[in-house]
Amino acid sequence: MTSVKYLKSAVYPKDFPITKLKEIAFAGRSNAGKSSLINALVNSKIANVSKTPGKTRLLSFFNYRDQFIFVDMPGYGFAARGHDEVESWQGMVEGYLSHSKKLKAVILVMDIRRDWAQEEEQLKSYTDHLGIPLILALTKADKLSHSQQLKRIYEIKKQSYVRDIFMCSSLKRKGLKEVLDFLFNKILRLKKE
Repeated sequence: MTSVKYLKSAVYPKDFPITKLKEIAFAGRSNAGKSSLINALVNSKIANVSKTPGKTRLLSFFNYRDQFIFVDMPGYGFAARGHDEVESWQGMVEGYLSHSKKLKAVILVMDIRRDWAQEEEQLKSYTDHLGIPLILALTKADKLSHSQQLKRIYEIKKQSYVRDIFMCSSLKRKGLKEVLDFLFNKILRLKKE
């Protein structure tokens, strides 16, 4: 029996799957590794991964072990998108974040080699405003030496003021257990509303 099941992809709140499970959303720039991280966490190639930035255009919902719904959100910051598409993306993401009654945390997936930027700060401000915990997953850690990883974590922590930061590598499966332990031990225990 598989531990993860694809439920559906949708744009509008009326089309989101109805479950009693808590939701964890994965947000981040195009090609930050959101889908790869989801696949690594659930140990299955269920979320579509592409080398082309901006392929994920819908919110995709996955049932993980009947414990959580993982939500793969479209990436932001892809320069080739037009103004209308950027506004459409923003409306879809804000609509989901503000309307989901089951959303318990957002995992901001960020390439460890990038600096904290305006888009990340906007997402953090929005989740802070909504009272949704923000967790930072720094991906592609395997591309840096150990000393470079430590330096980047220090720099990003100073830039972002995010408390819960995990260094991950989907390729080398680093940091996955720590993320899952955090979700099961902290987020799953949050009181139901």
